[in-house]
Amino acid sequence: MIQFVSTLVQFYDTLMMTVRDVAPIVVIIFGFQLAVLRRPVANWRRVTLGFVYVIVGLSLFLMGLELALFPLGESMAEQLTAPEFLYGEGAVIPLVIDWVDYYWVYIFAAAIGFSTTVAEPSLIAVAIKASQVSGGTIQVNGLRIAVALGVAMGIALGSYRIVVGDPLHYYIMAGYLIVVIQTYFAPKSIVPLAYDSGGVTTSTVTVPIVTALGLGLASTVPGRNPMLDGFGLIAFASLFPMITVMGYAQLSVWLERRAE
Repeated sequence: MIQFVSTLVQFYDTLMMTVRDVAPIVVIIFGFQLAVLRRPVANWRRVTLGFVYVIVGLSLFLMGLELALFPLGESMAEQLTAPEFLYGEGAVIPLVIDWVDYYWVYIFAAAIGFSTTVAEPSLIAVAIKASQVSGGTIQVNGLRIAVALGVAMGIALGSYRIVVGDPLHYYIMAGYLIVVIQTYFAPKSIVPLAYDSGGVTTSTVTVPIVTALGLGLASTVPGRNPMLDGFGLIAFASLFPMITVMGYAQLSVWLERRAE
């Protein structure tokens, strides 16, 4: 009973916070509709009900992050980096753990990055629109898999960076250098879509789990600071899809020319 009351109190606080955050959006939209466009809002009831759905859904989503996704991601990182898991029960644990010993962390990071990206609603919407605009030239599943592979590579590399403690900006600078070079050689029609793919994949599903993984990993790896090393995985998740999408287009063009 006490836990149920505590959950209700938490939901109420989250709901009020969501209302406060959504209120400026409502004011701007209706302000422009009524004061600038000077036209009435069609389907008042449907629009109002839609905003209610948004507020309640966001509140439940934020509660789910706090109660499930964040603790689960941190727990997985803690278990995967435990010396007992890395070397087995009763094994002699070295004073310094080599980065190779964390291979399960890299595998888990790549798997979670791929799976969350494939399930990302914003990416599905962009892939469908890209397929419609291109007349089917860009395949929905092909684009989703290309982006998911990029995120998987990025999260795995970002996890490696946390383990070894390298500076973040070296990786980001090298990655964007590759993006600039690819932009010159990739088909021009795919470049804007590739740049957008890096943004849409870091959304509601991917960001919470990846952030929890980074914070949990930095908290459990010896010598790492969660504030300095825990964040930055999202930058990898945004960067590498641009590389893989342009690479996917370049590979498709090369296969077409080879077939001709």
